[in-house]
Amino acid sequence: MKIKITGKELKVTEALNDYTEKKLDRIDKYFEDAEANVTLRTEKNAQIAEIYVVAKGEKFRAVTEDKDLYASIDKDIDILEGQIRKAKTKKEKMMKEGSIRNIEVTTDSANEVTNEIIKTSYYEVKPMLPEDAVLKLQEQPSHNFLVFINVETGKVNAIHKLKDGKNYGLVEPEA
Repeated sequence: MKIKITGKELKVTEALNDYTEKKLDRIDKYFEDAEANVTLRTEKNAQIAEIYVVAKGEKFRAVTEDKDLYASIDKDIDILEGQIRKAKTKKEKMMKEGSIRNIEVTTDSANEVTNEIIKTSYYEVKPMLPEDAVLKLQEQPSHNFLVFINVETGKVNAIHKLKDGKNYGLVEPEA
């Protein structure tokens, strides 16, 4: 692990340097190639330690203050370790779900269900203007349509994204 220790309004002693490097070994075990930037500073009566770790494109940061600089470094290491474990668990979970999704299931066409409702989604239908519906739909990039009650007509309408990706279509009942 590449470590850069900087002191602001504080001289980094050999003891502080050794202590910080020793504590960063706890973080180093999670990554093969990582960089750590450590900034130690004092503000009034507080001793502040900021540790910024970059590894495998991921960034982790912890800033704590304490009356003792060593305690502040310890807190930072604990915070970083928690962040790294959480990110690692999340990544493992995504990989596991991804592998399950990628399994192809072969089915007989005779057993295949067709023309059946197999999924139901529930949406909150709010009264709004069509222009407001467009703005609401833009806030939700993963959604392709939005059902709403048109304030002007009092009828249920739907706004949807067109295939050009720039414009929207409005679905209104005739009567």
